[in-house]
Amino acid sequence: MIEIKDLLAHFSNILQNGEGQKQLIQETIKEVTNISIESENIQIKNGTIFLNIKPIYKNEIFLKKEEIFYKLKETLGKKAPSNFR
Repeated sequence: MIEIKDLLAHFSNILQNGEGQKQLIQETIKEVTNISIESENIQIKNGTIFLNIKPIYKNEIFLKKEEIFYKLKETLGKKAPSNFR
């Protein structure tokens, strides 16, 4: 029988890798701003999210930046990115 801690550790590993974080960032941005971003347009380096999208979409995301980071921090905890570029 699989223990819950093993199952949660598996999901923790998924979130720690880049693709899990990118997917979570995509979903959070979509939820808050209703803007869809492809995962290949998102890069994460040293706690900063780099978005390769049109400036008009970036501006909308920057306007709701605090709400996005609040939701990311709830989900990822201390490993949440802290800045957009």
